[in-house]
Amino acid sequence: MPDSPCSFCGQERYDKRTIEYIYSYQGKHLLVPNTPVEVCLNCGMKYYDAAVLEEIERRFFAIENKTEEPDRYVQVPEKAYQ
Repeated sequence: MPDSPCSFCGQERYDKRTIEYIYSYQGKHLLVPNTPVEVCLNCGMKYYDAAVLEEIERRFFAIENKTEEPDRYVQVPEKAYQ
């Protein structure tokens, strides 16, 4: 994760957190709770470790290919902006 200034605002203060991450690919989605992230304390820019993102992508395709099962399914309402 960042060991340099934020690429957006230049500050160097980060907070380690976990968030709900949504991976999207070709109109399909995977909700990933407890995803580790570092957040710039000045502007809010999020930084993910490459290994975390690779694992999320691997899990998405494993679920799509039915070699792994998701923990659960959730329903998400949809409402157009206009």
